[in-house]
Amino acid sequence: MSKQPVTDRNGITEEQFLKTYDAGMYERPSVTVDMLIFTVMEREQDNYRKLSEKSLQLLLIQRGEHPYLGQWALPGGFVGVHESLDEAARRELFTETNIDNIYMEQLYTWGEVQRDPRMRVISCSYMALVDRTALNVQAGDDAADAAWFEVSHEILEASRRELEQGYEQDQFIKITLQSDKVTLSGVVKITESVQGHVSKIQREIVESEGFAFDHLMMVQYAIERLRGKVEYTDIIFNLMPPLFTLSELQRVYEIILGKELLAAAFRRKIADRVMETEDFTRDAGHRPSKLYRYNMNRGSNQ
Repeated sequence: MSKQPVTDRNGITEEQFLKTYDAGMYERPSVTVDMLIFTVMEREQDNYRKLSEKSLQLLLIQRGEHPYLGQWALPGGFVGVHESLDEAARRELFTETNIDNIYMEQLYTWGEVQRDPRMRVISCSYMALVDRTALNVQAGDDAADAAWFEVSHEILEASRRELEQGYEQDQFIKITLQSDKVTLSGVVKITESVQGHVSKIQREIVESEGFAFDHLMMVQYAIERLRGKVEYTDIIFNLMPPLFTLSELQRVYEIILGKELLAAAFRRKIADRVMETEDFTRDAGHRPSKLYRYNMNRGSNQ
């Protein structure tokens, strides 16, 4: 028995509907992807008895075209009609920075109406935590330059107001990005309001110096999310060599979280994430330290 086609209230089948559908009936915004590529990089120290200093760094490109000509932005670009968001993210990252074949995950979708001076543009941002030493970064496509920037994240001011059925609180976050030649800075205001069971968070750029588009706000949000992911996932091991000491691992956690950790509490927390080996460090001038490796069998997600 043949199945009767499904029709709408006008007696039209889906096939008939699609043949006459006017795709230009609604205005269509453009879609872009923007990538936040973080790493933790060592700074050389003259004193061999100390662990190398490290800093959280972010990859930016200098725009070679209008708008925001000469200013610094996240690697990214427009999504083609026949490619997925993930495909566009990989393509744009490679063409602008020469980075290929890294794990990225969607972070957030940005849709403020006036966020791009050219037209209505919605952006899907991606985030990755990578080993910089394994990458060969080169500016390409419409990027004039590409560089790693040391990241600073500071709470300038915080306030809270009690409401009848909740509260509202503000934070002013200062972001500073420093490369060998350039300093970028800005302030993002975060307002969180809670009324009964309804909560809302709003972000706005208060100051911005050298950042293109709304990328300062993307950077602030990504740092916030990265710190959360470090707490409950194993993403941090993307940065570690095959063998490492617990002190080295703790220092990388501290750099990303922006705070010092108690050694005993830290070791309890990561006990099931690492496996002890029979190897020790052999650096001259250092007392040998036990080396560990990532426990791949614990089943934690990225």
